[in-house]
Formats: sequence, structure tokens, C-alpha cells
Amino acid sequence: MNKIISCLLLFIISNSIPAQEIEKYLIETEIGEIELVVYPEQAPITVENFRAYVEKELYTNSSFFRVCTPKNEADREIRIEVIQGGNVPDSLLLAPIPIETSQKTGIKHVDGTISMARLGPNSAQSSFFICINAQPELDHNGKRNPDGYGFAAFGKVTKGMELVKEIQSGEEVDQYLVNPVKIQSIKRMH
Repeated sequence: MNKIISCLLLFIISNSIPAQEIEKYLIETEIGEIELVVYPEQAPITVENFRAYVEKELYTNSSFFRVCTPKNEADREIRIEVIQGGNVPDSLLLAPIPIETSQKTGIKHVDGTISMARLGPNSAQSSFFICINAQPELDHNGKRNPDGYGFAAFGKVTKGMELVKEIQSGEEVDQYLVNPVKIQSIKRMH
């Protein structure tokens, strides 16, 4: 009888806790695929921005073009490991979005996190990056960006981190890939 009551309580509790809404996306590159989830409830502005670029097919024929590695970051005080992609022609860029910091969203820059690249606060547009290993200096109050806001993390790779690492290992000059990896498309998975 106690087992039945315990199971019933567990069922009631598990069904009363709302599941976090996620969206799944597939990044198809010329060398393989990366699957990811994004969190519209935690980072609604950032996810809506990413979704808009996807729905307008603006990432088609963009690329992963920049890599940060231990070797090419050796002279920096705050070193990171990421690959950056989503370079859309200037004429197709959407308006910059307000930054949703990790302090606001609770999404940290851990291995596989996808986040928006930016220069100043509220300047992110199309470019995004994927973290390799934990990158806490990219979170709010991190030291990588002198303004202390960090970057707007909004999702995580669920499949394809081996491809992310392969891209990171490509030949580069001053962090820019000699042969950028073409993004054939990014599509929402249903």
C-alpha cells in the first residue's frame, strides 16, 4: 500500500512541475551536423533573435569562421575555447538585441553552451559561439569582456561536440580559420 501511495505522489508531483520549454535545432555543415537545444523561457529575446535568423534562412551559407584555442589564446590574460559562426552579410543583419546575461537567465557557459557573440552591451546580432569546456569568464561578472556583462548564453549542444572540436582544430591565422567551415543550413527540428 505504501508503495502505491509513494508512486501516486511521485506521479502527481512530477506532473505538476511544469517542464521547461525547449526548441531543438540542427546545424548542417559541410563536414557534419550539430544538434542543439535552446531555452526560450530563460532567454526569450536571444532565442527569438536566433529563431528569426533561422526562419529567414539567413544562416544558410554562413560559416564557422573563428576559433579560440589554448595556443592562439596563450598571450591573453583571460583565455577561452570557442568556435564562432553565423557571419551574415551586413545588408541582411537584423537589429541588435538587448543582452540577457547569465545572471538573468541562469544559463552558464559550460561545455557545449551556445551563446551570442558581441562587441559592446546590446550589440549582438547574428554571430554565435559554442563553448569547448567550461568558460566561466564569459558569464556575468566574468573578466573576458571588460564591461563585466558577459555574453548571452541561450542553449546547449546535445549532439556533435566531436565536430565542434574538429572545427576548433582547423588551421587558423590570428584566430580566423584558413578554410572556414560552411554552414549549409540551420533548421528547427520538430
